[in-house]
Amino acid sequence: MTFRISRLATFVLLSVLSVVVTTRAEDRRPNILLILADDLGYGDVSCYNSQSKVATPHVDQLARGGMQFLDAHSPSTVCTPTRYSILTGRMAFRLNYRGVFTGAGGPCLITEDRLTLPQMLHNAGYATAMFGKWHVGMTFFDTEGNAINQNGLEAVQRIDYSRPIPDGPVHRGFDQFFGTACCPTTDWLYAFVDGDRIPVPPTKLLDRSTLPMHEWSFDCRPGMVAPDFNHEEVDMVFLKKSLEFLDHHCREKPSQPFFLFHSLQAVHLPSFPGENYQGTTKAGPHGDFIAEFDDVVGQLMQKLETLGVAENTLVILTSDNGPEVGTVINMREIHQHDGARPWRGMKRDNWEGGHRVPFIVRWPGNVKPGSVSEQTVCLTDIMATCASIINSKLPNDAAEDSFNFLPVLQGETKGNVREFTLHQTISLALAIRKGKWKFLDHKGSGGNNYGAGRLKELYHIEEKAPNAPGQLYDLETDPGETNNLYDQHPDIVQELKQILEDCKRTGRSTPERG
Repeated sequence: MTFRISRLATFVLLSVLSVVVTTRAEDRRPNILLILADDLGYGDVSCYNSQSKVATPHVDQLARGGMQFLDAHSPSTVCTPTRYSILTGRMAFRLNYRGVFTGAGGPCLITEDRLTLPQMLHNAGYATAMFGKWHVGMTFFDTEGNAINQNGLEAVQRIDYSRPIPDGPVHRGFDQFFGTACCPTTDWLYAFVDGDRIPVPPTKLLDRSTLPMHEWSFDCRPGMVAPDFNHEEVDMVFLKKSLEFLDHHCREKPSQPFFLFHSLQAVHLPSFPGENYQGTTKAGPHGDFIAEFDDVVGQLMQKLETLGVAENTLVILTSDNGPEVGTVINMREIHQHDGARPWRGMKRDNWEGGHRVPFIVRWPGNVKPGSVSEQTVCLTDIMATCASIINSKLPNDAAEDSFNFLPVLQGETKGNVREFTLHQTISLALAIRKGKWKFLDHKGSGGNNYGAGRLKELYHIEEKAPNAPGQLYDLETDPGETNNLYDQHPDIVQELKQILEDCKRTGRSTPERG
């Protein structure tokens, strides 16, 4: 009898221990906070640019507490395709979609059957929330129930706000969403989307004479504005929503991991810093806007600390592309601040300044504080890395351009995560990077026109191989991309061009998954 009881007790004890071990293993799954800045250049933050005229103490502190990547790249040189690629792990040129959405533009570029980063995490038990700029397209309807899916003012004026949106963030993996359809203070529709509809519709045309006027106040279209929409406080609204989410989730569901995607307006033009940040730097309104971005980072990090979840939260901070042309030109001339430093090119360009971006990862206990990585990574890689962290197997038809850089974060590899990296512009001009070699399969920047206007006058670099149909640069010896070696290394050009063609033909850059 004693033996039978002992066996029963042992079985019960082992079962309890199994549950405890399993629960603890699940508890170790980190919360994930993704902070995405808009048009923040490599040279806009002081930990990447010692000559920056704007202090970014909170971003710098984040870098000291984690890993700072020096060779990280946005998937595209403009907003919409980059955001598609972050959310899907797939290069957006595969959609053959050119440009970006504005106003009522849509439909959503992410099809309903495609696995997304938030859906993958949701399936694994995460609470998923997004606050801020969406910009991947969503469908609005007119009063007759017809889908609008058009850019521009006239399309916005046709929206029937009583009809729900069928293809927004809450239909693509997020449990919660509050934000804007497109660029918050630029794109015709100045109103907040809450879940699947706009609860406070726009009622009048924006009077731009009521907004600040300065060298960074352009790129604000005269669209329709809602009564509760303040162009100067948009990022404070987004921040309030994220902080409230963190408070509520950690109070109500402390054992459930969360994925929070905080998608800022800062520092996209127009540069309208909030009231609390105006005049806080010596670098004008755009400098103040960078300072506001940095403070948002600080408040989010402080909230994690206050709630006691900072030690089990993976924080990723980055930008969707390089800095805007008008921003860079005026900041260089007026404040001697170069958001693209030290690279050639800016937003829209396939040169490094268009897509080499700040990328910082903090994960206590897993990422060594103060570490620096020269690994080449792309923002598409966030999805495969998160999949590895939560031990989720990606299907073959998902995240086709996403590589796992978890071994880099944990200091377990010295080899290259990527054999090559793809780049694309707003015009779908393509480039490929392999090691020190970078091949641009086009002439010029692939984005901005450097043959006319202020770009030609101020920042034009003489073309060394004007008749070459493409460009080849050795980034080890020529990081500024000034010496086109296309004619001197035809074998390398052919190799890279073939890899690029293979990636287009096969629909992926990662190996097939079993």
